[in-house]
Amino acid sequence: MIQPMDRLPLPLEGITVVAVEQAVAAPFATRQLADLGARVVKVERIDGGDFARGYDTTAHGLSSHFVWCNRGKESIALDLKDPRGLDVVIRLVADADVFVQNLAHGAAARLGLDAATLCAAHPRLVAVDISGYGASGPYAGKRAYDMLVQCEAGLVSVTGTPEQPVKAGIPAADIAAGMYAFSGVLAALVRRGTTGRGGPVEVSMLDALAEWLGHPLHHTLHGGTPPERTGLAHAVIAPYDAYSTADGGRVLLSVQNDREWRRLAEQVLGRPELGADPAFATNAARVANRARTDELVAAALGAVGADAALGRLEAAGIACARLRDLHEVAEHPQLAARERWREVGSPVGPLRALLPPITLPGGDEARMGDVPALGQHTEALLRAVGMTDAEIAALRRDGVAA
Repeated sequence: MIQPMDRLPLPLEGITVVAVEQAVAAPFATRQLADLGARVVKVERIDGGDFARGYDTTAHGLSSHFVWCNRGKESIALDLKDPRGLDVVIRLVADADVFVQNLAHGAAARLGLDAATLCAAHPRLVAVDISGYGASGPYAGKRAYDMLVQCEAGLVSVTGTPEQPVKAGIPAADIAAGMYAFSGVLAALVRRGTTGRGGPVEVSMLDALAEWLGHPLHHTLHGGTPPERTGLAHAVIAPYDAYSTADGGRVLLSVQNDREWRRLAEQVLGRPELGADPAFATNAARVANRARTDELVAAALGAVGADAALGRLEAAGIACARLRDLHEVAEHPQLAARERWREVGSPVGPLRALLPPITLPGGDEARMGDVPALGQHTEALLRAVGMTDAEIAALRRDGVAA
């Protein structure tokens, strides 16, 4: 048994990852690896680096996307179109455990950096190809930005109001692909531990997001009808929606069964007779009479402030939540009470960041390293692969390294 004084190391300490990555999907995957202790070497373009660096300047001059996805990495800036720059990556990969890339379709293969080629040369390597639509099929070469894949995967068709489909407010396709790439790396590393061989890992944004469409997709496949877009309401449960309160707040509640409806009717609505009323007594009846159901709930919650509404719902055992904006999330009392916020270093000073969701009690806390400047580690990494001062100077002079 592990005693309290026997701290476990982070699970990926000693693992080296090389990533030729950009935007969100691959950087988000490798950031998870870095948080769990892996050393991640990020290969960037010399002319501006990962293009996500230029998405915005809201994080005290840095891109919010880049800050989110790239802490804890070492940045080396290289021109991979020059054989000397590509040779540096090949040398780095020779000593790595994992390689990740999400270049445009065909680009990695042209450079010899696709998973199949690298794994043939390095049998212990785990090499990940992240693409928009997969390596084959009629969409293989199609441009695949997050919102485009949200549309192709059907997410937009089930998100929004009856009148207007909308995209998710986060890059859901990128995140889905990144998390499957992350879990694929972990699975391949476990397999390598038993077989001695790494191997290719393939993840496409479309495959990942289509999997996340599980409930509405199966509803359509087996029921024949796609679920309706219902805004914050639930397509097949009522009441399950957000309701305005007297002080301008909004409270979301969810009644999951008829017992809960009876408690809501008695303790919150003040109408116990509604618990047995055939028009409301079952979920099917409440869905059929959704407008009337919502009117009853809205009238009760609209008469009190948000705090009072939440208090009554909690006392009645009804699942509920406050509809928060992002400023309120940043000050969420639960995140504060559980001490989930940390500071990470960056070229512009310390920045707030959330601890990653994976918590490993009894072990070291997640390694939340600094957000790197472009090419911050170029010289050290060039020296690490055996380059001399003269060779490094030549690469810089010729614009191959920065």
